[in-house]
Amino acid sequence: MKLSERIINGDEKIAVVGLGYVGLPLAISFAKKISVIGFDIDSDKIQSYKNGIDVTNEVGNTALLESSILFTDDPNMLKEAKFLIIAVPTPINVDKTPDLLYVVNASKLVGKNLSKGSIVVYESTVYPGVTEEICIPILEETSGLLCGRDFKVGYSPERINPGDKIYRLENIKKIVSGMDNFSLEEITRIYELIIEAGVHKVSNIKTAEAAKVAENSQRDINIAFMNELSMIFDKMGIDTFEVIDAMNTKWNALGFYPGLVGGHCIGVDPYYFIYKAEKLGYHSQIILAGRKINDDMPRFVVEAMMKKMILANKLVVKSKIFIMGITFKEDCNDLKNSKVEDLVKLLREYGIEPDLVDPIADEKETMKIYGKELIPMYKVKNADCIVFAVPHSKFKNLSYEDIDLMYKPIPNNKRIIIDVRRIFDKNKFENNGYIYWGL
Repeated sequence: MKLSERIINGDEKIAVVGLGYVGLPLAISFAKKISVIGFDIDSDKIQSYKNGIDVTNEVGNTALLESSILFTDDPNMLKEAKFLIIAVPTPINVDKTPDLLYVVNASKLVGKNLSKGSIVVYESTVYPGVTEEICIPILEETSGLLCGRDFKVGYSPERINPGDKIYRLENIKKIVSGMDNFSLEEITRIYELIIEAGVHKVSNIKTAEAAKVAENSQRDINIAFMNELSMIFDKMGIDTFEVIDAMNTKWNALGFYPGLVGGHCIGVDPYYFIYKAEKLGYHSQIILAGRKINDDMPRFVVEAMMKKMILANKLVVKSKIFIMGITFKEDCNDLKNSKVEDLVKLLREYGIEPDLVDPIADEKETMKIYGKELIPMYKVKNADCIVFAVPHSKFKNLSYEDIDLMYKPIPNNKRIIIDVRRIFDKNKFENNGYIYWGL
């Protein structure tokens, strides 16, 4: 009997290694169908999950309490699983090169607990070649087993959009690959248990690895184009969003908008692509240019903010400034690789210490990254300038009157609102005399 059949029949377990915003939804979904071990090296996180607390905000506390997942931080428990999915972070180093430490350590950990007849699937985003050239040798060395004979390997890139309640794991088509036809079919059968949108098989592991970094590099480039247009239109005195609204009336417009580009995927994956290309002697032109534009956007926002404050005759270093939203994207509590961090660093270079407001950001992470506590929304008072950096739903629900009460009792032409992602009605504020700016 094949491994997939034994898993479906309940005779074997699967394990998900790494229970962040990718691994946890994966484990929860699989546990509705089959026996699942959920492993993470973070003991505090595991305890939170056991207590029914979703620290990722991806699945919710109820789903955790109702799930049959066996949560553990004990690596020895992985010996009980024959199908292991590795879903750990793959960030970048300070010099923008790939940081493969997590995936290397996860491979070592899995290898030490690997048994004959197992299948290991990687979901972590990597450049083409990492699975076969780096991960498989580690699995072989630490397990003493031979890949292809004693165990199989595949790759299925994660495509989860954190914080998105519409496009979820189950309704996003899954790319799957295996080292051979046998592993491809077994991996496909397991993922088909939970992926309602179906799977897309590719012929080899490198193609699957390339598909993930290519799709996010494409988005990065398109957003960079809109960011560059925004900078040019700002100099021309043209409303970027009015241009985009007009442009989008054509059927083949792509619908991208300017913004701060951070996070685990779009702000990272292109660097994996660039790194591999340079190793092969090709120096990226378009991808690297797009990255540079998007990395420079916090400076553009801060410079625009400074100009508006000076035009309002503000003593900048004495002004009360609130940054609304510090996570890497809307309605997601993750602060890692958020471009708001760059924005705050730049303000501090000007001698400005803004107050930070975010109703869903993790307070411990905020203290760790920024060295200061979050301000609750009801305490946003006596502002000179308010910067809406992340379009959380709770911010979108604010009325003009709500925001009006957040400022000092000063004339409206001294009140500055920096609406980075244009979540409010520009005309409403300008018609009331506010100094308004957005991308």
